[in-house]
Amino acid sequence: MTAESPFFLTRIECPICKTINEYETIKVGAYTERDRDTDFCPTERIWRNPRYQSFNPLLFFSSTCDHCFYTREFNNSYKSWKEDSYFKTYRLKIVKEKHLNMLAEADSPIRMIGEALDSNRYFHETAILKLILAIIDELFNDRKIDLDLGRFYLRIGWLFREKGRGANPQETMIKGFVTEIFNRFKGLDRSLEAFGDQISELQQTIAAQFNDEKIPTDLKATLLPVQDKYVSEFNSISDLIGDVSGRLKTTREILQEHKELALGASDDDGTPGFHAYPSFRDFLVKLSDKIEGIPLCEKDALTFAVKHYKLAFENGKEISPGNQQIQATYMIAELSRRIGDFDQAKEYFNNTIRTGQEYIYRHKGDQSRTALARKILELAIEQGRHKMAEVAS
Repeated sequence: MTAESPFFLTRIECPICKTINEYETIKVGAYTERDRDTDFCPTERIWRNPRYQSFNPLLFFSSTCDHCFYTREFNNSYKSWKEDSYFKTYRLKIVKEKHLNMLAEADSPIRMIGEALDSNRYFHETAILKLILAIIDELFNDRKIDLDLGRFYLRIGWLFREKGRGANPQETMIKGFVTEIFNRFKGLDRSLEAFGDQISELQQTIAAQFNDEKIPTDLKATLLPVQDKYVSEFNSISDLIGDVSGRLKTTREILQEHKELALGASDDDGTPGFHAYPSFRDFLVKLSDKIEGIPLCEKDALTFAVKHYKLAFENGKEISPGNQQIQATYMIAELSRRIGDFDQAKEYFNNTIRTGQEYIYRHKGDQSRTALARKILELAIEQGRHKMAEVAS
């Protein structure tokens, strides 16, 4: 364990608007992954600095320009885009034109997403939205890369999955803090109400004694100035209670503002909203009215991922024969199984098993070359035969 920061800053000039951005870059060895799901989603990670244990590295998978919201996968290719002649010749001009045109629209989806990014309050949501921005910018290309689009949607699916397992620790901590304030305020409100009731009861007791018929008339006359003092003080106390009640009403409004700023608008205390929206899904639904390809849940994201993995596989240019092809067909199969397209899953599991066995046989003397293929083949057999057998039964 270490207290050292797992990040350093990388400066990149935005290809679209020329803004110089500083992006947090994860240091090599800042965290380790202990296990992965059958679609390769990390299921356990350990950060060297425990302070960052709640962080998902996918928040830093893509980088977004602070000014124009242009977004790309944060890799070495992007960091050195100025030396990338292919990008500058065949991709930059058309992407820049389309990006700026959409950004200038009155109800711009890019601006809507960009202005909603807030990793402090909405960790998973911001990571998802940055990937959606990366997808939008990739789709602007005349020569879009479906393999990248499949990878982006797959990671959105992973983020939905992790988000679905519960609020991230930061969100839980903030919600607990706000809830504690609300509970203490309610206690204060009840105490003031009880105090008012006690003062009222005391007033009634004093008035009853002064009005008691057993007290001689001449003594009542003697005590009249005291009674007047009681009345004056109780009137002052009543005014103070009214003033405090008004102050508490203002405090209640401040607490509501605090809650909405910390957790977003919400119909109840149990489900944090997203900015002014009742939920993150409501935001995505609104966004999907403006632009296609917006996933609302994990299944949607995996469905889009399958679509683009298939296009990349069928195109034949983006996926190399061998390990990459075996991995691609396995991903199509496993993701198809997860979204319930069992016929397609069976087809691609069989393809993976057949191709994997052939590849391993052809390179049986090269263990390092076939290590990945062997691992994927084992997964394909497990998921394809055993899991599909469970579905059939």
